[in-house]
Order: sequence, then C-alpha cells, then structure tokens
Amino acid sequence: MAESLSQPSVEAAEAWITTPDGRLYARQWGGPVNDAARPPIVLLHDSLGCVELWRDFPQRLAQSTGHAVIAYDRLGFGKSDAYPGQLGPDFIQQEAHGGFAALTDQLGVDRFIVFGHSVGGGMAVSIAAAYPDRCAGLITESAQAFVEEQTREGIRMAKAQFAAPDQMGRLERYHGNKAQWVLDAWVNTWLSPAFAQWCLDDALLAVRCPVLALHGTEDEYGSSAQPERIVTLAGAPATLKLVQRCGHVPHREQETAVLDAVNAFLAASV
Repeated sequence: MAESLSQPSVEAAEAWITTPDGRLYARQWGGPVNDAARPPIVLLHDSLGCVELWRDFPQRLAQSTGHAVIAYDRLGFGKSDAYPGQLGPDFIQQEAHGGFAALTDQLGVDRFIVFGHSVGGGMAVSIAAAYPDRCAGLITESAQAFVEEQTREGIRMAKAQFAAPDQMGRLERYHGNKAQWVLDAWVNTWLSPAFAQWCLDDALLAVRCPVLALHGTEDEYGSSAQPERIVTLAGAPATLKLVQRCGHVPHREQETAVLDAVNAFLAASV
C-alpha cells in the first residue's frame, strides 16, 4: 500500500555526472545508494522528459518504498549538456553503456532496480540485460517493446500539436535551447524507416531479474501488445499490470495504483 501524503518528506540531493560528451544532471531522494537490502531505484525518463517532469513522483516513490531513488537527465535533455549530433538507431541499448554507466559509477551504485517510462522503459530493459549480476529488478512503464503503428500515429499527432508556439514554449521551459533537438530526436527517430524494425526481443531474452510491466489501458502510444511482449519474452519471472482508466503516464494519472503495484512487486520479488 502506498504511503500517504502525511509521511515525512524526503530531501533531494543534486549531482553532476561527467561523461566524455558532456555533463549530466542527477537528483537523489533518500538513501543510501549502497544498501544491499534496499538497492536504489534508478528512473529513466521518456522521449520528451527530464528530472523536473517526473514532478513529485520520485519523492513519493522513495517515501513509499524506503528505497533511495535516483533520476537523471540524459544527454541532450533538461539541465544536462547538449547532445553532440543526432541520435543513432542504437541509442536505446547504448544508454546502458553511456550515461547510465557513468551515473552508477560516479555515485557508487552497485546493485540497483531500474524503472523506465516509455522509451526509458526500453533503456531499462537494455540495462537489465547488460548488467544481469547487478540489476535486482526491472520495472517498465508504458514501454515500447517494438515499433507499433499506434506508436507512430501517436507521434505524428503530437508532432502536429507541437506546431503551436505555446507547445514548443512548454518544451523550452524544461529543455531550454535544446527543445527543438529534443522534439526532433523523438519524431525523426521513431518515424524513420531505418527504425521500423527495432525491437527489444534480444535484450528481453537476456534479462535475469524479476520484471514488472505497467501499462495504461488507454495508452495513446502503444497497445497492450507492448507489455505482453515484455512479460512473454523476459528471461525471468515477469508480471503484467494493466492500469485502468489510464493513458501514457500512469505515474501521473494513477500515481497511487503505480505505487501500490511497485510496492507489491518489491515485496514479492526483490
């Protein structure tokens, strides 16, 4: 059961992570990060996201679970430095060896639970596959496991909406002068013919930790075939949780349901 809002607040600490391509901004709630019994939960944001756009969910997650929670802005997003160039077609699996590797190394994180939203969920799968001896649990939320026409259509509709000046202004509020790059990286990558055959199949087969796949029943960017593929192919026990009356952002739209599901998963599996 998720903790109530009356629980004591969890203070956040900021950190800057150095990579060969630039600095990453990170924030941590709770602690410590080297607790073997309660490994930290590392959050990976979506295609337009950043630390700030998680809002108060990381703090609520730390309060509710008792685990430290770490979120960071990937290179090119939020407060992190600009990305040098364009995303390659392998950007999802490469995050495991780039920003995520630098983050865990410089913060002294050994074992971890990885929690990814949308494309961050695909990165979380790739991270669990890359570090089978260190990843204690994998949680995906609204993740894409393959390129579905529903996903592409949702992106086309969002691209049209971002033609309005006020919408781009909203992105600039979080990403500054990187906002256009953030939008283009999302739209151009996912709608590219070269990306049409992308999938997580190989990475899922290499996962060795327990898996929780969360997905909203009204998700505009992917059908239930996405989490079904995750739990079917995962190389470890996997649970599918469909969040009722919910779109693409369950941790915002149905926060209590997400926290309850995460707590039940941690109690049973990690």
